[in-house]
Amino acid sequence: MMSENDQIDLEIVEVLMEDGRMAAAEIARRIGGGISERVVRYRIERMINDKVIQICPIVSAQAFGLNTRADVVLEVEADAIMDVAHKAMAYDCVSYVACSIGEMDVSIQVVAKDTAEIYRFVTEVIGKMPGVRKTTTSIVPIVLKDVYQWRMPRASVKKENTANSK
Repeated sequence: MMSENDQIDLEIVEVLMEDGRMAAAEIARRIGGGISERVVRYRIERMINDKVIQICPIVSAQAFGLNTRADVVLEVEADAIMDVAHKAMAYDCVSYVACSIGEMDVSIQVVAKDTAEIYRFVTEVIGKMPGVRKTTTSIVPIVLKDVYQWRMPRASVKKENTANSK
């Protein structure tokens, strides 16, 4: 079931994206409109329970000297796709794993201190996993928008006046 969210929810989420630890009272003050701290707390709890949002720390790979990022797509034998994907998840240097439909079967993102480390990991670890037929690696020098920066779609927000739902 898709969650029903309104403009107030959108504004709460936008403020939380700046600082997920911000107090409900400060959020209420920032969005204005006579919204109380209690209403903000209730709405945050509802959005968490409805799995619209989750509040969790985001670890910076750069803080650990892992300044090089690569996207690696894998062509995998059909009966080994999930096994390869789960094995890839176990490595600390792998920040993202997804199964896909199309020319490639598994996509991963690797973080490392340099391109040589990525090369070693892809050729000596990923490329040697049973079932992996081919790897294609792209070094990612610039990330303009990361997955944790994705915002609530404005088109999904109810347009009607929500004064009665405060």
